[in-house]
Amino acid sequence: MRRTYLGEFEEVVLLMVAILDGEGYGVTVSQALEEHTGRTVTFGTVHNTLIRLEEKGFVQSELGGATAERGGRRKRLFRITALGSQALQEIQQLRQNLWQLLPPHTFRLSGI
Repeated sequence: MRRTYLGEFEEVVLLMVAILDGEGYGVTVSQALEEHTGRTVTFGTVHNTLIRLEEKGFVQSELGGATAERGGRRKRLFRITALGSQALQEIQQLRQNLWQLLPPHTFRLSGI
């Protein structure tokens, strides 16, 4: 199995794009990440990560319709690709395999 390596932030951004199911763009991904992870993220960091994921083939984007709230500008909407879905499945499997290797006493509190 060829492993797909993503940084931790790339992984959570890719997961959020999958969760948003075609409705994700820089602002919604940023807001959802903050809401679900409690992590403060900047739009620029998320936008750069989305572009990097697109260059890697994990997401694809298309321009949505223009909106008055954006001054007539169009949103770049991101959707996960088959390669992106495969990458997430591989990462999930790898993490599950590693968790199963932990000795049972790893999280036991000692001395209490």
